[in-house]
Amino acid sequence: MAPAPTASESIPPIAQPFVSERARKLLDVVEKFVDEECIPADAVYHAQIGLGEARWQGHPSVMDDLKRKAQSLGLWNMFLPKNHFKEGPQFTNVEYGLMAEQLGKSITASEACNCAAPDTGNMEVIARYGSPAQKERWLKPLMAGEIRSAFLMTEPDIASSDGSNIRLRMERKGDHYVLNGSKWWSSGAGDDRCKIFITMGQTAPDHPDRYQRQSMMLVPADTPGITVHRMLSVYGFDDAPHGHGHITFTNVRVPLDAMILGEGRGNEIMQGRLGPGRIHHAMRGIGASEKALEWLINRLNDERKVPFGKPLAEHGVLLEWVAKARIEIDACRLIVLNAAIKTDQRDAKFALREIAEAKVKVPQVALEVIDRAVQAYGAAGVCQDTPLAYMWAHLRTLRIADGPDEVHLQQLGKRENRTRRDAIKAKLARQAQRSDELFRTMGVEKVALGAQKFQTKSKL
Repeated sequence: MAPAPTASESIPPIAQPFVSERARKLLDVVEKFVDEECIPADAVYHAQIGLGEARWQGHPSVMDDLKRKAQSLGLWNMFLPKNHFKEGPQFTNVEYGLMAEQLGKSITASEACNCAAPDTGNMEVIARYGSPAQKERWLKPLMAGEIRSAFLMTEPDIASSDGSNIRLRMERKGDHYVLNGSKWWSSGAGDDRCKIFITMGQTAPDHPDRYQRQSMMLVPADTPGITVHRMLSVYGFDDAPHGHGHITFTNVRVPLDAMILGEGRGNEIMQGRLGPGRIHHAMRGIGASEKALEWLINRLNDERKVPFGKPLAEHGVLLEWVAKARIEIDACRLIVLNAAIKTDQRDAKFALREIAEAKVKVPQVALEVIDRAVQAYGAAGVCQDTPLAYMWAHLRTLRIADGPDEVHLQQLGKRENRTRRDAIKAKLARQAQRSDELFRTMGVEKVALGAQKFQTKSKL
């Protein structure tokens, strides 16, 4: 039997011109590291997490072992795109996207390579918008993997899908800002290595432009007045020790130099952060889809499972699921790589449409593929004996995180209609006019396209 193609040999032809030889070689190293080190360590990682409150104290030691191996292989901070960040390893969004697909097959791989959210997006924010002092204090230890971080945007009492609604108050008083308000779904806040909260809040509630009322600040996690009330579960999973925190700020005093870029720039920073992050999420989602497909194929070829007198692999509906998964995953990969290519050409704003398409489509497909695999495994698919239930719960959040599907669909629809309506109306009018001219020139009776012409026979 011929060996399976490597990750670099499987790069779609449309993306091959955008992938350097250096990136191809490292992509295969990533694939091997994930397959041989990270996936076998996933179960160990879970087993090492404590019970009760101990789940939030420390972290599994197997992660430290994986990090040392990753660094020795040069698999570290691959996510920082070279067109913006000289601090990174100088890969493009396309190149890292292919690596992120491999990382998405394992729950430990992204953190092992210091490429885990929300740290990736937070490092990009500081690298792109931070002052030299902010980079020295926070970016260096984050890039070294010495600390972790959280991103605090979502609030429990407002519709956070619209960033202009953010209400946590950041009031300037003398040489400090005083912060009051609440946040939740603060991913990463449960980790005791989390030392910095990148926090979005309101500095100018009366500004005429509602998208210039918000700002973003670097708030040390141990600042007095911050209370982490609880960790929120995701379909029953608490994601310890990472966690998703519900946090309140009560008269939290932060120095003026904690402001990122300047007052009123919060939404601008947020969009700059979320664009590449959506590509990363999507490519990891494709990796998870591929893993689910592997589990599905494995189930079909389990010789012990012979329902209704024939092996699972001979049941047509299951083979149809495999075929559909192959088509859908391959289509999604092209959508995401297209978004990454366009982002690399300029920036995330230049690729808004393509990123939105990927952000909406990939989680939907991933959930469908995982759900089919769950169905094939039956009861085993919904319990801890396979990774499928956890994968589904995690991927389901992506239809909400970084902007819910409905927001992206609405914006896509508005943009498509606004940018094309006039040109389309004019084009169809020109085509109708030209058709009328041809009818007259040819001396043919005008008939609507597709209409049938019937001839009535005369009676003799």
